[in-house]
Amino acid sequence: MITLKTSIFVTLLILLVEGSAMAQSNGTGSVAKQCTSDIQKFCPDKQHGHGEVRSCLESNKDKVTPACKEALETTGGGRGKYQQ
Repeated sequence: MITLKTSIFVTLLILLVEGSAMAQSNGTGSVAKQCTSDIQKFCPDKQHGHGEVRSCLESNKDKVTPACKEALETTGGGRGKYQQ
């Protein structure tokens, strides 16, 4: 039988994971934080949450700030993609 403590722990863990996923999809993840000025400059008409902003930033990667480039290369679909 599952104890109350275990049930609470599992519930909190699920909420934590869901919260992290939502932060990444609603414009508050690492790329959004590190690329704020680049998003305003290169992708002002793109929507967060559907890959539009990331795709736009990726297509302008040679122009974005070093911090933004690092965030693109180390998160989401870019994680490990550019490492040799």
